[in-house]
Amino acid sequence: MAAAFNPKYPSMEDLRNRAKKRIPKFAFEYLDGGCNEDVSISRNTEEIRKVQLQPRYLRNQGISSTKTSVLGMEFDAPFGIAPVGLQGLMWPNSPEILAKAAFKHNIPFILSTVTTMDIERASELTEGNAWFQLYNPAEAELRNDIINRAAAAECPVLVLLCDVPTFGYRPRDIRNGLALPPKMSVANIIQILGKPTWAAKTLRYGQPTFETLKPYTPEGLNLKQLGQFMDKTFSGRLNEERIKPIRDKWKGKLVLKGIASAQDTEDAIRLGFDGIIVSNHGGRQLDAAESTINSLTEIAAKYGDQIEVMMDSGLRSGPDIARTMASGAKFTFMGRSFLYGCGALGKKGGDHTITMLKTQFKQVMDQLCCERVEDLPKHLIQN
Repeated sequence: MAAAFNPKYPSMEDLRNRAKKRIPKFAFEYLDGGCNEDVSISRNTEEIRKVQLQPRYLRNQGISSTKTSVLGMEFDAPFGIAPVGLQGLMWPNSPEILAKAAFKHNIPFILSTVTTMDIERASELTEGNAWFQLYNPAEAELRNDIINRAAAAECPVLVLLCDVPTFGYRPRDIRNGLALPPKMSVANIIQILGKPTWAAKTLRYGQPTFETLKPYTPEGLNLKQLGQFMDKTFSGRLNEERIKPIRDKWKGKLVLKGIASAQDTEDAIRLGFDGIIVSNHGGRQLDAAESTINSLTEIAAKYGDQIEVMMDSGLRSGPDIARTMASGAKFTFMGRSFLYGCGALGKKGGDHTITMLKTQFKQVMDQLCCERVEDLPKHLIQN
């Protein structure tokens, strides 16, 4: 196994447990939690793990390859790093850590509009290979300027987010003061003092801010004013009227993230999207949502030959990636998993987590006697 792998932490649960010890409680709960009673976040993973795969042992077996293609680009493994907001809050400098690791391992890195690194830096670290997720601005002028920046940074893919018409109801974040506008309580300060490595690195890299949005944010905003600015500036609701000018302006690949129904998939095809990411925002928006694997199975069966169907939410391991690919996904993404890696191992966390997932996934393919990623559906046991 590659030198990047730390054998003390061979599973995602190992990384999560160590990250929990190193990250202040309020930041870890922001990373780890879902919404309401956490039903959706649990259901996602539980139902992925109901998928069973069948090996084919008595056959001529060549060397298994984890390489695959999506949206006309070839990657070394069928998973990438999903967009996550406020990454630098959970572990200082984590967006840079993950962008560098993704580029090294030739997997996609998606930058969120509301994370703590800007478009230009993401492009620099990935040599123009970072995808960008647009949290749709209410005003066309701001939207167009951000899109122009993504194009100038040579982002090959623009990802539109459609599953945040309203903010999820997240009890942990409310208790911890991490709703908008956020606040820093005495309890949070005490938690920071108990995590000296996190605190020292935050001092080194600075207080996390929405770096991509800095050119548009008035100077000197307090936390309450920042919350008001975000509410005024961004609208999470997408419809045909808002999508059409983006499709007309953006010349690269366009992906819609947050799809959970056949009806929305049909609309995405009609509106000219190149791909969709089946997702329920990691269980953070709707606690009554269907699991992503169930949504994926229906959508991929009906529309997989018309549009590139990808999935995130609930994956935690190499076997989970294999189960999802066998169920019809063309590609997968994970968010929390890579932040667990950064929280556990700091600057080595991205490299370690990608190496671990690649190794786990390759072992599944070898065990199934499956040579190509695109052949994984042949190993799906239909229930």
